Amino acid sequence: MSLSRRNFVIATSVAAGGSMVLSACSSGGGGGNSTSNGAGTHKYTGHVTVGTAQDSQGPAPEIQGAVKGGNINGLSPSDFSHLDPQRIYFAWNSALALLYVRCLTGYKIAPDGSQKLVGDLATDTGTMSNGGKTWTFTLKDGLKWEDGSDLTVEDVRHGIERGFASFTTEGAQYLQTSLTGSADFRSVYKGPYDGKHVEGVVIDSAKKTITFNLKTAQPQLNFILAMHSYGAVPVKHDTKEKYDKDPVSCGPYKLAAHAPDKSLKMARNPHWDPKTDPIRNAYPDSFSFEFGVESLPESDRLIADSANDQYTIMAYNGVPAERIQKVLTTPALKQRTINGLLTGLYYYAINCKRITDPKVRQALNYAWPLEQIRRIYGGPSAGDYATSVLSPDILGYAHQDVFGKLKKPQGDTAKAKALLKEAGKLGQTIVYTYPQGRESAYEKTKIVIANALKEAGFNPVIKPVDSTSYYDQVQQINNQFDVMWFGWSPDWPSGYSVIQPLFDGATIANGSNNVSQLNVPWINQAIKQNALITDPAKAGDAWAALDEKIMTQEAPIIPETFQRRFYLYGSKVGGALFDPNFSAFVLYKLYAKA
Repeated sequence: MSLSRRNFVIATSVAAGGSMVLSACSSGGGGGNSTSNGAGTHKYTGHVTVGTAQDSQGPAPEIQGAVKGGNINGLSPSDFSHLDPQRIYFAWNSALALLYVRCLTGYKIAPDGSQKLVGDLATDTGTMSNGGKTWTFTLKDGLKWEDGSDLTVEDVRHGIERGFASFTTEGAQYLQTSLTGSADFRSVYKGPYDGKHVEGVVIDSAKKTITFNLKTAQPQLNFILAMHSYGAVPVKHDTKEKYDKDPVSCGPYKLAAHAPDKSLKMARNPHWDPKTDPIRNAYPDSFSFEFGVESLPESDRLIADSANDQYTIMAYNGVPAERIQKVLTTPALKQRTINGLLTGLYYYAINCKRITDPKVRQALNYAWPLEQIRRIYGGPSAGDYATSVLSPDILGYAHQDVFGKLKKPQGDTAKAKALLKEAGKLGQTIVYTYPQGRESAYEKTKIVIANALKEAGFNPVIKPVDSTSYYDQVQQINNQFDVMWFGWSPDWPSGYSVIQPLFDGATIANGSNNVSQLNVPWINQAIKQNALITDPAKAGDAWAALDEKIMTQEAPIIPETFQRRFYLYGSKVGGALFDPNFSAFVLYKLYAKA
């Protein structure tokens, strides 16, 4: 698949003309664990833990001072593209899905933004055996659909099987591939509508168990099953393609009304039992969303904080460049913000097929002017310097800085030039590309990049590509670019979901996310070995070590920033928390103040 669900956030924040690029000042640091950007900051911890059966028991911890009742409003420029869980992949859709879709597992988010994987529908995070080829989960008691009927293991299996259907092509594909052992999984199984069940999924209705017997080992299946693409769907109420318009809820809220591209309302689901749910609170009686609201008028409404807007949040747009300085320098406004790093990494892919000498790639890393680039983006408020492949929310993340970018974020052109001379490549031509669009920040960053490359002894050639065809062009194996702006964000917080799609030589193809076209035997083998490590902590350490080794020896990318986004909310909104998975408000923790 081309871009991960969280990459949808990345693609809309910068490549689409720089509308989300932040400006002005903030006290945030240049990298590492800075959390000084204001109230509500997402304090990333660099790891995600796996919870116990006890952690998987409901109800979710109460939020101090929270009260029940009222309505929370959300403003957004666009509607949700899909409501059917098997068609949900993008972060915006997932932010809403948390209110009505439940999966076997899910993430319990603490007030500091740290996460714990727990059983959601399941009693725990599953039992693995057979080297990661077999997983078994047991459903909790008391699970209900919005009509009061029991949620069963048949419904869980049905949600899995719907992911094979011809109309659910937008969803994740990891489990389908592992179950069939084939990327062309629909040729093996076409979904549940002909009365057949997928081979490899075994249920026991009496014991309320579901067992996955995989063709290919997947030690991180418990993380994969937290994706909404694998949410439960009631067998008796499946309307196939029409389900996307009227899904059935097993969460704390259900769909009450939807006028496409105008508004959507979620109302309380009386059959949701908080005792079964360790993740979600449900304080408001309802949530209302208004679509078609652009970022500038949205900000002005929330800054004014009048009438019903006091109960309103920025559901997806962040504070725009035109208002960020006012928001961050006005204490009363800053106190009504949350901010956090977007999941994933902005970086520049180096085409290893064209730039074959690692010393030249290392020289590019030393020369790259991160400080000047971030200044154009808006300074520290725009995000933290990225110095590694893995982002801060990844299990095992370490504060690595192979090229000393935190000490010299402006670049070390002298060291870069010395490396080029040593390699006999002074004057090396570098063809740099970026997504071109109106008012794009990259029209400005191209200048500081070109200047730094010249100073380091390169011959820079700038060839922008129109943003509408950008990904199509840079993802071609025979493209004519040496360095390409790109972004990636993981589908679950694991090194595998970053390093494998970006650096596994077996993935090289037209449309692949291995834009660097890196194909190194020891890396390919290390990816395979790390993928089989069953202990999460050991796996995290292994991916972090591989990250450092890849950057030290091969330098296939130039990390740029872990971008930050700020959101405003009304003065009568409580429980505001940045979601580290979907880069939005954690809706189910909000409450309306009396």
